[in-house]
Amino acid sequence: MHSVRSGFFPLDKQLGAQDKHWSEGVARQAVWLSGKVTYREVAEILQEVGQMCISASSVWRITQSWGQKIQEKDEQAEAAATAPPARDELIPGERLGQERMGVSMDGAMVYVLGEGWKELKAGTVFRVEEESVLDKQTLEEEKIGRARAVSYVAHLGGPEPFGKRLWTEAKQRQWMRASDTQVVADGAAWIWNLAAEHFYDSQQVVDWYHAVEHLSKAAEHLYGMADSPAKQHWMNAHKEALFQGQAEGIANELRQQAQRETNEGICQEASYFENHKRRMNYLDLRTEGWLIGSGTVESGAKQYKSRFTGPGMRWKRASLERLIPVRSAVMSNYFGRVWQSVYNSPAN
Repeated sequence: MHSVRSGFFPLDKQLGAQDKHWSEGVARQAVWLSGKVTYREVAEILQEVGQMCISASSVWRITQSWGQKIQEKDEQAEAAATAPPARDELIPGERLGQERMGVSMDGAMVYVLGEGWKELKAGTVFRVEEESVLDKQTLEEEKIGRARAVSYVAHLGGPEPFGKRLWTEAKQRQWMRASDTQVVADGAAWIWNLAAEHFYDSQQVVDWYHAVEHLSKAAEHLYGMADSPAKQHWMNAHKEALFQGQAEGIANELRQQAQRETNEGICQEASYFENHKRRMNYLDLRTEGWLIGSGTVESGAKQYKSRFTGPGMRWKRASLERLIPVRSAVMSNYFGRVWQSVYNSPAN
């Protein structure tokens, strides 16, 4: 059996890898697996499957080294994508593509040493395609929008750098050539601020399930926490009205009810539907084959959390920031392309 420590290539030295004992092949496998499971598990997998005697600390060093290179590559792409002229300074031209595209945004909490729980902002870019399904109520076939070819980005920090990262991913995926685009997310203000900055000509959609949650909160303010026939009847009727695009009517009704009862909770829910009514044309959106749910990014946030928030996981900020682009590339199914890009890059 050959020792994997004998597999050293000149390019490893050229690229300045921290642990020069490992070949490109071993490094690639270690980094790819680190985007999926813990460093200790990576070492166990390589030992069991590949008969490679490598420690968890060596896996960490390799991943940190290459993760930093991927991070730097992302920063270069972001600088190019956001360089002048700004998008709104360009003369609008005819869109050349036939595809429709969308983005979604959300947040997840991760623990950073010395800082506590911090928000990791996650985003997805996807292609929107129509798919025929059977309506459970009418038993008739209808077409609905589905997200395909989903790619993921994330940033540990504020919305501004995250917005640039998400726009970079969208631009690299030919966003400007799409025939039409959408942003679908929950009602968080920072999300719609970023949408206005980077995706201002896209349709904006509040996630259907979040909107229904706010209907449920309104029902609790009106009828109490306990279930009752009256509460269920109100919920069913207003859920149907919401689906039919009647968010403004729901907002007006709740506002009037809040004034009669001086109920601050109902007033807050009325404001929610008033502020987002233009993003709640669910029937039209569904009929036109658009997504009305932000499941892609909610799933993405869970995937980031599954890697970053396991039992006892505590991260130094720099270490986590180097692993985030690795995890994103793995989740997006283009780790191989990313690896070739950084591995074949000339030394600084």
